Amino acid sequence: MKSYTIHLIRNGMTRGNEEGRYIGTTDLPLSPAGEKRLNTLAKKYPYPQADLYYTSPLLRCTQTIKILYPEAKPTLMSGLCECDFGEWEGKTAAEISAHNPAFARWVSGEGRQVTPPGGENGVEMMRRVCASFERIVHGMMINGTASAVIVAHGGALMSILTAYGLPRAQFYDWMTESGCGYSVRITPGLWMRSKVVEVYAKIPEEKKKDQGNGVMLIDLAREAAERAYGKKEKNQKDS
Repeated sequence: MKSYTIHLIRNGMTRGNEEGRYIGTTDLPLSPAGEKRLNTLAKKYPYPQADLYYTSPLLRCTQTIKILYPEAKPTLMSGLCECDFGEWEGKTAAEISAHNPAFARWVSGEGRQVTPPGGENGVEMMRRVCASFERIVHGMMINGTASAVIVAHGGALMSILTAYGLPRAQFYDWMTESGCGYSVRITPGLWMRSKVVEVYAKIPEEKKKDQGNGVMLIDLAREAAERAYGKKEKNQKDS
């Protein structure tokens, strides 16, 4: 039976991310350091090619896919955008928590129904992102397209992997560094029955032994998250 492959890659960093600010729908470009890192990765590692390319329309994603896949003509999907942080956009955790007591619950993960003033909550974001992912999968199956690349934001990719990924893991366990991500394999029967995908490799693929080892993939995700952003309870400013 034919299977389908989707490569999920996180966008590069912006100055807002580097300053510890919550950058969701704010349309910032890549920072010089963010561009440099992506160019270094693109020269050092072979990124997986695909038949179709999708990206969030925000500048940091369209610039990322241009660096990693200069020949690609991506389809822009607004549903892949990062969470709308509303009045919290562009602010640091310290700036937000000083005026909003609900922020601590939101950061802890216990308040997924907590909505940033003027923004969207985690449940709303996950439904939006997952609807876009399911449209991509449905289109691939209908048209027989074997592979696709999705370049999107940290929160969007973590939402997809939390909702569908096997092995199962918590939201922040799927956090990854900029320019990195995961490859997933979709088997039609399993997708139609249980809406799950097999996470089978890390991007970029640095070690062959990573492939097919679900436990190692999750361990690598946790290690990358802690190295780049600290322990998950400190929370990453989604990019």
